[in-house]
Amino acid sequence: MFTMKEATAEIVARPSLSAREIEVLRAWLVCDSKDVAARSLFISPATVNTHVARIRDKYDAVGRPAASKSTLLARALQDGIITVEEL
Repeated sequence: MFTMKEATAEIVARPSLSAREIEVLRAWLVCDSKDVAARSLFISPATVNTHVARIRDKYDAVGRPAASKSTLLARALQDGIITVEEL
């Protein structure tokens, strides 16, 4: 017999994000824009866009689309990538 937590854990597929993708995602979620996130990481906004696009593709691949920033935030919270206190 499964507990509710175990059953949920089996159903929720998590994408395999690289450490750098997680770093970029976290920076973007706490910043006002991709430009600010890029400056904080010493990369270009285009690089932030590339990482975010790859992250979205990975979420799509596991059946958890995240087309907007708010949806990516929800996914990051669900997956323990970021906490509410960090926002």
